Amino acid sequence: MQFHLKTQLTQHLQQMIRERDPYLASEGHFYVREYIRQQLQQWGTVITDEFQQTGRTHQNLILNLPALSKSKDSIILIGAHYDAVPGCPGADDNATGVAVLLELARSIAEHPLKYPVQCVAFDLEEYGFIGSQHYAQRLKQQNKLIRLMLSLEMLGYCNSNPNSQLYPPGLKYFYPNSGDYIALIGNLKTIPDLINMSRGIRQTKTPCEWLPVPNRGMMVPDTRRSDHVPFWDLGYSAIMVTDTANLRNPHYHKSTDTLETLDLDFLTGVCQGLIVGLRRV
Repeated sequence: MQFHLKTQLTQHLQQMIRERDPYLASEGHFYVREYIRQQLQQWGTVITDEFQQTGRTHQNLILNLPALSKSKDSIILIGAHYDAVPGCPGADDNATGVAVLLELARSIAEHPLKYPVQCVAFDLEEYGFIGSQHYAQRLKQQNKLIRLMLSLEMLGYCNSNPNSQLYPPGLKYFYPNSGDYIALIGNLKTIPDLINMSRGIRQTKTPCEWLPVPNRGMMVPDTRRSDHVPFWDLGYSAIMVTDTANLRNPHYHKSTDTLETLDLDFLTGVCQGLIVGLRRV
């Protein structure tokens, strides 16, 4: 199981790690978007959610997966952004998140959860969460009930050396000083889910830490840096799953964010852990 999952994740990464800023590397951006669409289409109809930005049409890609039974109205939304900053091949940021999204879609299609699931690939996260903001507002207008939103944001960089993990002010006293865990960061209403999911992830021997933040993360701005933010701002329960980005990964937003810098065993463990953790929600 683990070897097969690692192979699948690696294949996704090899396809997606390339410059893909939507404006300055539009060919790579188009290629990655269509690769995601093709992968998700194996499990159902992919809906294209279009929005306009600076005179161009952009797309979020959405796959709906049914629940185990028809009894639940609210959805679990799992999202990851597929754009990257200019000049960066975006291996950790965020090909790792999308690769895990694709494998979660596979797992949930084969073994449904208690809740219906939406898998969403967001565009324009790097320009200020524009794709996720558009989609979150659309769901709000539709009065869509969201049981939980998960934002998969950089999942593949691991460093077990002492003092390899940095923190926003005040947090270093409560968390490990080595960057060898996956972090779950949620608003206060997600505390039961943070506990349950972290237990599920740890079951797969992947170290996991969690942080609940009040007031939409305003006191700790570093917690407001991915596609969960529009959902927090609209009052939804949302969790960012992350390796903590530049607080650990020295290749963040650089040309050196390549496949070779990733820990593929760690990434595989995170994906396995999320599969187990989601079944506890």
